[in-house]
Amino acid sequence: MTMVEPPPLDPLTGNERLAGVGATVADFWRFALPDVTTNVVRGWLAEYLVWRAIGVERPVRIEWDAFDVLWGDIRIEVKSSALVQRWAQRADSRLAFTGLRGRVLDPATNDYTEVATYNADVYVLAVNLAVRDQYDQLDICKWRFAVLSRAVLEETGQDSMGWARAQQLATAVVGYDELAAAIRSAAMPR
Repeated sequence: MTMVEPPPLDPLTGNERLAGVGATVADFWRFALPDVTTNVVRGWLAEYLVWRAIGVERPVRIEWDAFDVLWGDIRIEVKSSALVQRWAQRADSRLAFTGLRGRVLDPATNDYTEVATYNADVYVLAVNLAVRDQYDQLDICKWRFAVLSRAVLEETGQDSMGWARAQQLATAVVGYDELAAAIRSAAMPR
């Protein structure tokens, strides 16, 4: 099968104009991403925080990759959870991470592998621990990161886990400032 390659990516800055609309890409971003508390956007923010922690100033997210971040030869998967959601809640949410194993898209065939596997060297399980009355979507100090090696995760055979279990298995549970060192440590062969 011959695959058609996408055009090269020239990352947007936000200042570009949407032809025929009278708006900019930044206007669209304000519409589509008005806050970072929704589940999808919070996940993207967690990935972005990992990229920034490892020193990449302007990362470009690749949709449908087998992992979220590549740092040298370290493949990193990022999952996120939070106590507070964007909807009314009776109680704080249970902190959980799903999809720790995934099927890989083969670009040559455009098909997914049959078996879900652990596809990263390091797993960063990120949580925003702020409760509703102290929630500030831009306060990164409320985030904690449990960093697990692939080997430790494979030993469990788990597809998902809660925050308590993640903390037990983690090489380190850190704030943003210690994240790069924790990732590097978890990636070292044991």
